[in-house]
Amino acid sequence: MIQPKLNFAPFQSKYAEQTVKMWRESKEQAIGQKEKHSFENHLYFLTNILPEQFQIDVALIGESVVGMVAYSETEISQLYVHVGYQGKGIGQILLDRVKDRSTGRLTLYTFDVNKHAQRFYEKNGFKIIGRGHENEENLPDIQFEWKINDYEKRK
Repeated sequence: MIQPKLNFAPFQSKYAEQTVKMWRESKEQAIGQKEKHSFENHLYFLTNILPEQFQIDVALIGESVVGMVAYSETEISQLYVHVGYQGKGIGQILLDRVKDRSTGRLTLYTFDVNKHAQRFYEKNGFKIIGRGHENEENLPDIQFEWKINDYEKRK
């Protein structure tokens, strides 16, 4: 069977609606609750608020968005993979791309209830540096940090 080709691109408005749809479905599956914001508000956040502080990249198969990441040199704000494409390495590729563009240190938050994400980040060298619940979902969250190590510097 021929595998479809995965491509990456900077976020463009033509991907906005399908990115928000994918993001909401992935998040709802991960945390077990419906998104608090309307689709329109989420769309506005993606296209007007998030790009002010973060680079946004999408993972594409053809013209279909199968993943997204919003990041800076020091922080990952959002990383989501389409529910139908999870476990296929897309999140790993997105994370590796962000690590390559980082200062050598990244922080991020994930929900305590999202055990899959916790295992993913821990497997990728992230360590827990904080716990709390300063989010709109009012769910406990975990702050993770990754620092480049000497082995990774030599690669």
